[in-house]
Amino acid sequence: MKYILFGISLCLWGQSNSLPPLRPPAVPLIAHDPYFSIWSTADRLSTATKHWTGTDHPLAGVARIDGVGLRFLGQWVRSGPAMKQTSLQVTPTRTIYTFEDRGVRLTVTFFTPALADDLDVLSRPATYVIFDAASTDARPHDVSLYFDAGAALSVNAPEQRVHVSRIRYGGMEVLRAGSMEQPVLQKAGDNLRIDWGYLYLVAPPQSGTQTALAHTTLRNEFTAKGVWPENDETEPPAQTSRQGMVLASRFDLGKVGSTAVSRHVVVAYDDQFSIQHFYRNLRPYWRRNGDGPAQMLQAAVKDMPALLERAKQFDSQLTADLVKAGGGQYAQIAILAYRQAIAAHKLVAELDGTPLFFSKENFSNGCIATVDVTYPSAPLFLLLNPALLKGMTTPILDYAQMKRWPWPYAPHDLGTYPLANGQVYGGGEKTEERQMPVEESGNMLILMAALAKADGNAEYSRKYWPLLTKWADYLKDKGMDPDNQLSTDDFAGHLARNTNLSIKAIVALGAFGQLAAKLGQTAQAAEYTKLAKDYARKWMTMADDGDHYSLAFGQKGTWSQKYNLVWDRILGLGLFPPEVARKEMNYYRQMQKKYGLPLDNRESYTKLDWILWTATLTGSRDDFQTLTAPVFSFLNESETRVPMTDWYWTQEGTMRGFQARSVVGGVFLQMLYDDAIWKKWVGRVRR
Repeated sequence: MKYILFGISLCLWGQSNSLPPLRPPAVPLIAHDPYFSIWSTADRLSTATKHWTGTDHPLAGVARIDGVGLRFLGQWVRSGPAMKQTSLQVTPTRTIYTFEDRGVRLTVTFFTPALADDLDVLSRPATYVIFDAASTDARPHDVSLYFDAGAALSVNAPEQRVHVSRIRYGGMEVLRAGSMEQPVLQKAGDNLRIDWGYLYLVAPPQSGTQTALAHTTLRNEFTAKGVWPENDETEPPAQTSRQGMVLASRFDLGKVGSTAVSRHVVVAYDDQFSIQHFYRNLRPYWRRNGDGPAQMLQAAVKDMPALLERAKQFDSQLTADLVKAGGGQYAQIAILAYRQAIAAHKLVAELDGTPLFFSKENFSNGCIATVDVTYPSAPLFLLLNPALLKGMTTPILDYAQMKRWPWPYAPHDLGTYPLANGQVYGGGEKTEERQMPVEESGNMLILMAALAKADGNAEYSRKYWPLLTKWADYLKDKGMDPDNQLSTDDFAGHLARNTNLSIKAIVALGAFGQLAAKLGQTAQAAEYTKLAKDYARKWMTMADDGDHYSLAFGQKGTWSQKYNLVWDRILGLGLFPPEVARKEMNYYRQMQKKYGLPLDNRESYTKLDWILWTATLTGSRDDFQTLTAPVFSFLNESETRVPMTDWYWTQEGTMRGFQARSVVGGVFLQMLYDDAIWKKWVGRVRR
């Protein structure tokens, strides 16, 4: 079967531009946060749906056409034949599948209004599943649709007991599922699913609509005979798991002709409390003014038409700018990264209502608010809403000002998700073993300068100026020629005299000088700007290795991606002359493997986010596309079917580790080189 992937047609400069087809390694269906995150990891939607960790998170869909049941979503025991899938399209906010069988076309759209410029909407944990059915053979067909969400979405492990119930909110019938124990914020770790709060299914009042609390056997009964229970089941059969319960909906569309008939449901999850921040349990951002599930679901139902129109415009405009910035393959990579990057975070409200945006290190170590995860993900949020990046940096800055943080450099993290109670990585607050002093201090200073550029002023830095000065002083002493320590690529181990880490320190010192100038600190501005320029000249001599620059000072015959250099040009620091990037790029083009540029000479693995940064170094479209094309091929061809991995083997095209992480937001960095595009998107933010 031929699949049409991402069939978007754009009109740019008076020309029609179609995006190249891409087969995603995994397709986002419901993607809100690290717990409410459901994916299809196959070419066809008629396979089991999964949480990003790989655990089954079951959704099910069946179409009965003229009395014949065909499965279009999910897979289960005795699930019957599948409807023929004809296309898949992924946009930043929507995933659209098309099926054609027995004279009927069915379009199924998963719509998550992940509009980064509107925090109220972005934080609302509701996805719409939209069904459009039409005849394709000029004859009317009798069509009924079935959709369910499994109660297993509300627990971490199958043995946990679940309660299902029916609730009425205003005029809406709402189905709900949640664990019996409700252990709110009692677990922390990486390979975990949520087991507190409640899953909701809402089928707004529409002709021919029914809902039911039922056992999974209803799927087969509906498929075979169109059976629907007269009464809710609230307990599964004794011999089955309680996770065999489903929240189900049915739509009898009647005789469907050539004009599409549309229905939709809302699938939502209210976790009630989302993050523990220094032993205070924080609410999700949408709850900050006292709203509960009733208000959230009613707003979701009411706002759906307007949100869908906004999302379509957003998708079209963002895609057009991505194509303009880097071409069709680049646009496809960024589109696939968009929801993943956002959904690896949780947006919560501080007690005063301030938005805080906590990341989770998915399948790396489970840390929360990791600075060297924020650093690569930052371009997406710098572009579309700097308030989200401040929501990541503020908790780190506030923590580093506490007396309990004893070191003169920036922290690595705030704990293990979802408990942000203090650093757990390496030596934490107790020892300097396995810390990342140059890495994290450099990251924070660069991000503060990038935020100042996005804001048009450096006022956000003023409150933290003594802290930022301390970190700059640390880099002044320790950053030019780093001692044996970890960088963000900690899987590669400790490395002394790391030239790419040195670049980070040098650029960070220049960024600090730029911040000082914006805040009127003229003496500091002059001192640190001069220092950064002196260090850059020194670096060029110390790192020189003939036709490229080395991995570490003094290690001839080595090389590495110098991705930290990107901020010199984005921030307009002017520290390194263009020939540095040109010489490196010429060498990189010789070192590429089938699926991308290795991270350095030590291994053949790479990091997807860093390739997309390295590709921007010279500003040449040809260089950019030369380095990004193998990444596109990796995503399109890899046998590793997980939400976009960022760490993989460049020869085999298989995952080395990590998946579903926020760092893929870094692929938007190319957009930051165009000040007009950056200002346009930042200007859209709803204040």
